[in-house]
Amino acid sequence: MSRRAFRHLDAYLDMLAAERGAARNTQDSYRRDLTDYYAFLASRDADALSAASEDLRAYVASLAQRSLSSATVARRVSALRQFHKFLFVEKMRADDPAATLEGPRKPRSAPGVMSVAEVDRLLAVSREGLDDAKRPLRERLRAARLYALLETLYATGLRVSELVSLPKSAARVREAFIVVRGKGGRERLTPLTARAKTALSAYRDLLEASAPGLAAGPFLFPADSDSGHLTRQAFARDLKALAGAAGLAAAQVHPHALRHAFASHLLQNGADLRIVQELLGHADISTTQIYTHVLDERMRAMVRDLHPLAEDA
Repeated sequence: MSRRAFRHLDAYLDMLAAERGAARNTQDSYRRDLTDYYAFLASRDADALSAASEDLRAYVASLAQRSLSSATVARRVSALRQFHKFLFVEKMRADDPAATLEGPRKPRSAPGVMSVAEVDRLLAVSREGLDDAKRPLRERLRAARLYALLETLYATGLRVSELVSLPKSAARVREAFIVVRGKGGRERLTPLTARAKTALSAYRDLLEASAPGLAAGPFLFPADSDSGHLTRQAFARDLKALAGAAGLAAAQVHPHALRHAFASHLLQNGADLRIVQELLGHADISTTQIYTHVLDERMRAMVRDLHPLAEDA
């Protein structure tokens, strides 16, 4: 397929970056999904400007035949709707064949949440032996890094991509907040607990003493990678190994599990949903509402314990 055939897709991705501040990962995801759509249209001697509603429905049906998950199909249907709406609004075509396109409903359910006791257990095991001078220096440094990552993640609820790419200045802040650059380049202030600050400072001290060259880079968690910082995959592997050592189910322990625990535990202790939305960096409150099961349980308990007629119910 010629480069010319993709000019409308390129224009759409440029719009996402310029007007909506879409991150590079988001743009790449849209490009992959829509390139697959373009290939399907080419097999039917069609393109984005000539595709009819029947072509779009046939494409969606082909996704189901590939045994893709309903979440993946729903994401691609959403991409088609937004892309064709762009072509229509920009007058690149006179109609919108995706206006009535339907895909599988993506169920929104609350993620599995680690208990406070499980998080405490994970943190306790990660702290073991941090001050043991007899341990090899490289081993101590790796353990200190993992402990600092966990304390920071549970204290802030950052996305894993935000966490591993933090600047090294985050370890030396005097204030109780750090500035986080989230999706679309949006910045927000996130509180940092004293425990997290102590863990980060201890890790950086050890890093600067043992690997000054690596520590000189711009990132809080530097690594020999293309990005220059620790990768999400490396962090996830270390976390699963730690979960096994802590006697927890490794399949249930991953970076997002700590983010979910952060949000759920705050709500369980009375935090306002809007505040949790801000802390998580969600642009829309509906994204945060997957945690409302926690609020429902708390409200039922409040009525049970505080309502004057609860005993008669």
